[in-house]
Amino acid sequence: MELNSSAFARNADIPSQHTCEGSDQSPPLAWSGVPAGTKSLALIVDDPDAPDPAAPKMTWVHWVLYNLPPGTTGLETAMSRTPKLPAGTHEGLNDWKREGYGGPCPPIGRHRYVHKLYALDTVLPVLHPATKAALEKAMQGHILAKGELVGYYRKQK
Repeated sequence: MELNSSAFARNADIPSQHTCEGSDQSPPLAWSGVPAGTKSLALIVDDPDAPDPAAPKMTWVHWVLYNLPPGTTGLETAMSRTPKLPAGTHEGLNDWKREGYGGPCPPIGRHRYVHKLYALDTVLPVLHPATKAALEKAMQGHILAKGELVGYYRKQK
């Protein structure tokens, strides 16, 4: 599967409007190549460079979405926590312990933000809690394909 954004190129900088220094809106995403037999899609956005890219200690989770309909081909900007999300889609908890998108806000250095889209052969049950770990566990044995998009961000202020 191919995963892209009209807001930033692969391995390029994410515009500040999609970060804590801007309006913290989720970026627009588009995908193609969803395999036949896909019953749902899941999206995880995380930062494997936290807290310092020179000495990463954890992966910080920015967005968890699951049960997107398989016919969905993308998300507009600022889709998090809105009725614009496709019917049946669930948002999970990020590492700020809230549902929805939390944009890049690195404490130091230039971090990678990895957007991972999964095609699944099932519709997942509602997860409690809907964390990245719970989603990854529920997806085991159900992943048909994966697409990835990496963007970077360093605080300007």
